[in-house]
Amino acid sequence: MLRKSEEILKRYRFLAEKLADFDTLADMSVWQKYSKEQAEIRETAEKYEEYLACEREMNDAFALSEEETDAEMKKMLVDEGYACKERLAKLRDELKILLLPKDKNDEKNCILEVRAGTGGEEAALFAGELCRMYLNFCAAHRLKVEEIEISPTELGGMKEAVYSVSGAGAYKLLKYESGVHRVQRVPATETQGRIHTSAATVAVLPEAEEVEVEILDKDIRIDIFHSGGAGGQNVNKVASAVRITHFPTGIVVTCQDERSQLKNKERAFKVLRSRVYDFYNGQNARAREENRRSMVGSGDRSERIRTYNFPQSRVTDHRIGLSQYNLDAFIMGDIDSMVEALTIADREALLASQSENE
Repeated sequence: MLRKSEEILKRYRFLAEKLADFDTLADMSVWQKYSKEQAEIRETAEKYEEYLACEREMNDAFALSEEETDAEMKKMLVDEGYACKERLAKLRDELKILLLPKDKNDEKNCILEVRAGTGGEEAALFAGELCRMYLNFCAAHRLKVEEIEISPTELGGMKEAVYSVSGAGAYKLLKYESGVHRVQRVPATETQGRIHTSAATVAVLPEAEEVEVEILDKDIRIDIFHSGGAGGQNVNKVASAVRITHFPTGIVVTCQDERSQLKNKERAFKVLRSRVYDFYNGQNARAREENRRSMVGSGDRSERIRTYNFPQSRVTDHRIGLSQYNLDAFIMGDIDSMVEALTIADREALLASQSENE
């Protein structure tokens, strides 16, 4: 761990020299590249510098205490040395966390998909509530949300909703939401007061750039058709809806929310790139991690991750066994404490895995 920290500190200082060099300043693209790399390792480098300074203070204090003849001064130096030793242990733990492998997708924008599952209209109503929950959560974190595809039901539910979410750390904030969400409650349509169980699926996909995913013309088919639903004369006269089929993966994306065929095509390609990226990235991840399942789970959409129990006002995340009794606030978007708990659990699982491999 300390060897790796030392390498990062050396690289950080090297980059600092390069950024101050006139040749680097003359080439803005190189300067931006070095600046970005330095920013990525700054926290770790500065934490290791703090560790080294504390280690020097500890060694100096113990060394001076050996030479000191005054009993009171000797005790003070020894106490200072042990205080530094305790602080070193904390700094070492902080370095371990900073050196954990970073999710390369954390700072990316993402595609958020919510779909009604088993449970008929009640499942659609629940999916609509999940959409509202995430929209409120995103607004609280100043994330920009754009509708890509929305399929509402007559009773105000949601068959399917696809959003583009952009902003600092969008994927990092939402990535643990992927999976099956289950609701237990008495539906408004239930006359005998029986509790029903319904479900909705959520998928959070990192938004892939064109350079990350190559989609060849020969691998896709683009169909243009008339939009359904409300839209006045535009629906009848202009074929603006777009459906893209990707043959190698079987992925199909439809976008018809915009009246412009070009905008629908752009949004459909954005979703397609993210889904194809997730498809191949997921295959690689399963191959690497087939013998290991972290505490937070795989995030696969077939995995039941959370239950919303309305009669008991309880929300339970099954991956970490955490129950909270604030369902009314939670379903309105106050999910920060759950996101934080999942982040901590994932970090602890990574630390445990790292310890096993050392």
